[in-house]
Amino acid sequence: MTDSQRHPGDTYDAGMEVRREVLGSEHVDRATSTSNDFTDEFQEMITRYAWGTIWTREGLPRTTRSAITLTAMIAGGYWEELEMHVHAALRNGMTPDEIKEVFLQSAIYCSVPAANVAFKIGKKVLAEYEEQA
Repeated sequence: MTDSQRHPGDTYDAGMEVRREVLGSEHVDRATSTSNDFTDEFQEMITRYAWGTIWTREGLPRTTRSAITLTAMIAGGYWEELEMHVHAALRNGMTPDEIKEVFLQSAIYCSVPAANVAFKIGKKVLAEYEEQA
């Protein structure tokens, strides 16, 4: 869908705003700049539905949404997405200790091997985060 086909107040616009707040404009710009005819509709869908319909809801704070998302990424073994969402969790206000607790909880409910990978990814992201601070 082109910008000219969208309407003010569209869930896409709200989704893009939240997507940028949570993931950072650099990440979003990178994802959308490499979009093409094959991936355009997917980018539209995730912006509209994941970010514009779910992440904009008032029912849960963003830190809770991040904790749930981290757990889902660990359970599914979506390691690149987990790395992105550890960055997002920090941006959303989760502390390193809270992220550690999510990973520990995931060890019990998702598997110790999955949590082991999560801790490696988390350690890398937290080191980058501390370097920037």
